Amino acid sequence: MLMTVLDGSIVTVAMPAIQSDLGFTPAGLSWVVNAYLIAFGSLLLLAGRLGDMIGRKRMFLAGTGVFTAASLLAGVAASPGVLIAARFLQGVGSAMASAVSLGILVTLFTDPRERAKAIAVFSFTGAAGASIGQVLGGVLTDALTWNWIFFINLPIGIATLLVALPALPGDRGLGLCLKAGADTAGALLVTSGLMLGIYTVVKVEEYGATSAHTLGFGALALVLIAGFLARQATAKNPLMPLRIFRSRSVSGANLVQMLMVAALFSFQILVALYMQNVLGYGAARTGLAMLPAAAVIGAVSLGVSARLNARFGERNVLLTGLVLLVGVLGLLTRVPGRADQADYLTDLLPVMLLAAGFGLALPALTSLAMSGAKEEDAGLASGLFNTTQQIGMALGVAVLSTLAASRTESLTAAGRPAAEALTSGYHLAFAVGAGLLVTALAVALTVLRRPERTRRNAAATAEREARLATP
Repeated sequence: MLMTVLDGSIVTVAMPAIQSDLGFTPAGLSWVVNAYLIAFGSLLLLAGRLGDMIGRKRMFLAGTGVFTAASLLAGVAASPGVLIAARFLQGVGSAMASAVSLGILVTLFTDPRERAKAIAVFSFTGAAGASIGQVLGGVLTDALTWNWIFFINLPIGIATLLVALPALPGDRGLGLCLKAGADTAGALLVTSGLMLGIYTVVKVEEYGATSAHTLGFGALALVLIAGFLARQATAKNPLMPLRIFRSRSVSGANLVQMLMVAALFSFQILVALYMQNVLGYGAARTGLAMLPAAAVIGAVSLGVSARLNARFGERNVLLTGLVLLVGVLGLLTRVPGRADQADYLTDLLPVMLLAAGFGLALPALTSLAMSGAKEEDAGLASGLFNTTQQIGMALGVAVLSTLAASRTESLTAAGRPAAEALTSGYHLAFAVGAGLLVTALAVALTVLRRPERTRRNAAATAEREARLATP
């Protein structure tokens, strides 16, 4: 988890150096990110289900090995084509390992309190990877070369393999791939549909939301996904049994996560762009300025989220976290448009501290998304949760960045100063992001209910208290 999240954040800082050294065109440079996202996002669901079938430990080890080897290839790449191919392979390996990680956790830790602690550590590790990547990317690129942002994965990957081999218990899986046959047609439909859909979304900014390219490829992706769902309703051994969506916890948590991640793109990326393009911060200073957010997210997810979930329930903790995150984006709609008017302590530090809401929301969401899945579907539920996260991220990139760029272009054409036009675009993205979070809050209130176990426990407690009160 640390390696995957670290890689996602560390690459963005080194993009200018990569372009200069390897001779990327501006359009070609985007594929350093897009190749990874397309492979990662489109293979998560397939890898999660295959992990259930052939064994989650096997899938995790194989994925970690592929990612580590691909990182070495990316580090020694001497041409754009080799680096893009290596990034695609990194996405494949990351999908294989990430898709089954939560499935491994929930099957290893069956006690609710222990599971909550494990998920809290998992969430904390993600926050740590993001914060380390933002700072380490700038330091490695400035002090050494961009190649080291990939070489840093090698010791982490090797250590993971050495620890996982003896530590993770073996599991044989369902054996469907060998005995009864996997749903090959379903696998082809969902992988091609997701791959085409993510490709369409990441290219929206280049072609436009209403272009023939976007509408045509988007429609084809929807047809493929619809074909996949129809196939799952009739296949003997479906890749994704539709019964998993009968759980309100699973379906509701995944929908909330998609909306939340899409909204928080404006915080994760656009705040960094605001600090660099408007306030004039460098890469390392930007990473340091965002460290308080990572610190409070990590502290809350690791320190208190498990106890709060056990005491108040995942749903209530999730709602609290979402309210705090609405406050984050609400405050960002008021950041100044000039560097001489901005003050970090009053304008940005409160935003970073309110980001603690993510440390509350993510562990609660993860627990809810995994709580309704049977043990044989744990890998599938894990892959689905990671898939909706990637779809939300892609949608956030496409929608919010396009809205911000459009507002900025129109104001620049009207003669407004560049910094003011940029800030106005960011303000629009922050406001739309806040709207997405309010929608997520509404979904959590209406779709997610208290778990049946909690209701039974509450009823039993009330019954005992009534008996004790009776003379």
